[in-house]
Amino acid sequence: MLSTHRWPEQGWAMLQLVLVAALSRAEPEGLVVCRRRGGPEYPQLAKDGDIILGGIFSFHSSWQNRELNYTQSPPPLQCTSLNFRAFQYTQAMLFAIEEINNSTSLLPGVSLGYKIYDSCGSIARGVRVALALANGNQETTTEGSGCSRPAQVQAIIGEDTSSPSMATSTVLGPFRIPMISHFATCGCLSDKVKYPSFFRTIPSDHYQSRALAQLVKHFGWTWVGAIRTNDDYGNNGMATFIETAEQLGICLEYSVAFFRTDPEEKLHRVIENIKTSKSKVIVAFLSFVDLDLLVNQFARHNLTGYQWVGSEGWIIDSYIARVEAHHVLNGAIGLSIAKAHVTGLGEFILDVRPLNSAGIDSSMFTEFWEALFDCRFRQGERSESETGQSQRECTGRENLSGLQNVFTDLSLMAIFNNVYKGVLAVAHALHNVWGCGETCGNKHFCSNCNKSWILKHIKNVRFKTKEGEEVYFNENGDVTAKYDIINWQPKEDGSVEFVTVGLYDASLPADRQLTINNSSLVWTQNAKLVPVSVCSESCPPGTRKAVQKGKPVCCYDCIQCAEGEISNNTDSVTCDQCHPEFWTNKKRDMCEKKEIEFLSYEEVMGVLLTAVSLLGTCMTSIVAFIFFRYKKTPIVRANNSELSFLLLFSLTLCFLCSLTFIGRPSEWSCMLRHTAFGITFVLCISCVLGKTVVVLMAFRATLPGSNVMKWFGPPQQRLTVVSFTFVQALICTLWLVLAPPFPIKNLTTYKEKIILECDVGSAIGFWAVLGYIGLLSLLCFVLAFLARKLPDNFNETKFITFSMLIFCAVWITFIPAYVSSPGKFTVAVEIFIFAILASSFGLLFCIFAPKCYIILMKPEKNTKKMMMGKMSTKSA
Repeated sequence: MLSTHRWPEQGWAMLQLVLVAALSRAEPEGLVVCRRRGGPEYPQLAKDGDIILGGIFSFHSSWQNRELNYTQSPPPLQCTSLNFRAFQYTQAMLFAIEEINNSTSLLPGVSLGYKIYDSCGSIARGVRVALALANGNQETTTEGSGCSRPAQVQAIIGEDTSSPSMATSTVLGPFRIPMISHFATCGCLSDKVKYPSFFRTIPSDHYQSRALAQLVKHFGWTWVGAIRTNDDYGNNGMATFIETAEQLGICLEYSVAFFRTDPEEKLHRVIENIKTSKSKVIVAFLSFVDLDLLVNQFARHNLTGYQWVGSEGWIIDSYIARVEAHHVLNGAIGLSIAKAHVTGLGEFILDVRPLNSAGIDSSMFTEFWEALFDCRFRQGERSESETGQSQRECTGRENLSGLQNVFTDLSLMAIFNNVYKGVLAVAHALHNVWGCGETCGNKHFCSNCNKSWILKHIKNVRFKTKEGEEVYFNENGDVTAKYDIINWQPKEDGSVEFVTVGLYDASLPADRQLTINNSSLVWTQNAKLVPVSVCSESCPPGTRKAVQKGKPVCCYDCIQCAEGEISNNTDSVTCDQCHPEFWTNKKRDMCEKKEIEFLSYEEVMGVLLTAVSLLGTCMTSIVAFIFFRYKKTPIVRANNSELSFLLLFSLTLCFLCSLTFIGRPSEWSCMLRHTAFGITFVLCISCVLGKTVVVLMAFRATLPGSNVMKWFGPPQQRLTVVSFTFVQALICTLWLVLAPPFPIKNLTTYKEKIILECDVGSAIGFWAVLGYIGLLSLLCFVLAFLARKLPDNFNETKFITFSMLIFCAVWITFIPAYVSSPGKFTVAVEIFIFAILASSFGLLFCIFAPKCYIILMKPEKNTKKMMMGKMSTKSA
């Protein structure tokens, strides 16, 4: 975590070449003396054994800056800031080794020893002590030209953080020495090409970063800020978080980085960035050391009310929870390694006295003891006069009863368990390499065994701890990712309780990985409601998001959906088109079924048209009854009673056929309405045409020598009517067979309603029917017009002419009105019915009203004498 950039591969290769050159020096007589450049590195804790394991921990978290003049060798690194966590990790390693040495089933008869070094949190020192573990400090003389010799350790446990682990594993990789870290989480370390011998017992940040993004998404925070430690841990972890956040629709208002050794001005710039931001959620990918500095700055500037989302680097760290400004973090939520329990480990860690006999460096143990119990041993270099401090004297008999500090806090038991599992993994691999049964045979067999064998067996190791936890590594040297979701909940005494409120398990399907108990959460400033952190308020149903120009996708305007489109979810990106048979409501959040329109019997116009149609039918029936009642009278007989009755029958059908245009269209009604109309009207016009021809022929028959009536008697009249009607019936039959009318739903004319109408099927068929009616009507009109000056008493052609004039006028008016209302089914149908009724009433009144008037009101004129007398007068 102490490096801001990865070391280039070329740099490490050059380092190795320099080390090889430094370790060898040619001597006379074919001997090679191998020695390391610079002073030797001695472990802080060491113990002999049949097999030696290495350990690298940061017993100190920092060091004093040195002035380098580049004219002499740099002085040794002066480590500062004792780190109690490293002592806890060391105790966990010693606990595992002691357990294995006492086991009769795991490496029986074999004793494990150890060499544990302090890296001081320095990458350079970490690499140096790793080489010391690989090669040792002894000067050796060998024959030949190389300095190769077996590694001093079979595997290394450590380091604590990502950047040192990257550097160290890069150096150890060519030697195939396995390195198992308990706390290095950078996803980059899963690259087996760059780090072939690296393993870890803590989940990769590849999973943690995605889990944090899902956590932020779960609470609806789409506008957040991000702060990271400026090292490989923070930079790589935050890069993965940002990538996942973008996929989930989360935007970062700012993303800043700093490191604990940065100038104070840089930290001030970070604070200013946060002050000017609008987001209320901060995702912090930080180590607890860096967060300590940041929290103090927040308290100094009185920055409160922010909801913190934390990584495992600090979310359950008791040190941060005890700092004076910890209230800034109250309500924080984040991920921690899943809780663990190892029987006896807690007690072993707190039993510090055996450390003094565990091969620990005396000066370090003294420093540890003094820091642990806040006392000073009476030694020359630590006298009060030199330290300037008045502290109680250490007796060496102090105990941890009632003591509360970082060392006595066992909240990181999950990390201690990682150290424990790492040692067990090496032991199981050695057990398999050695082929141990009840005993392991030659105790020195594996001292010189090929490191590739151990590396291979660690990759394939799979075992269960005494607590039943299964341990194995995947192809990237990682373990299965499981995290507890932790919530910082303040207690009445001002302290903080780390409450587990959920779980993240990367091994489950994506929709089940995150489980949270929302009801038990406490938020920043002890709020009970989820904080809101968005760039723009949510768009309600009925609207869609439109990204503001030049801003992230989380900053948008809410635009109402267009007509015919809806959004029934909050924050819809698009509006969905309604089904053609549906239309939007006023809020544009629901598609409602369109109103269906057709001319029905229930509506006013339908009732009126039906009434008029039935009235016409009744009036025609009355006229027929009158004609039947007075069928033997001269006026009925003189006007061709047979054609008159047939005409009345056809008029009745014309009135009734208008009813087929009312009601919901169906297949049969669509076919019936047009064919019935066409045939009945042709029958009607044929009768009128027949009556007109009869009048003309009758007048011609009165002329001397004329026998024209012989050629147009009743049989010929019937044949004429049947022939004209048959032609129309033939046209309708062809129409129905080839392309019959059918019902359709007109969805285009009106957006908000559906028009039910009959498609004519074939426009040619439809206009052929109308054209044939028009042709007969025109012929009838012309003949009636020519016969208009015949004798009055016998002449009904004037009435036929007038009726045909009305008929043609109605239908000539109908055609442009009908064509100009496409799709407006109700209007078009009403026009059609009006035309039918108007023309029918025109024929009924013009032809039969005058005769009914004479029959009923002027019976004295209904005599043969009157009929013949008038005609004779006109003839003379």
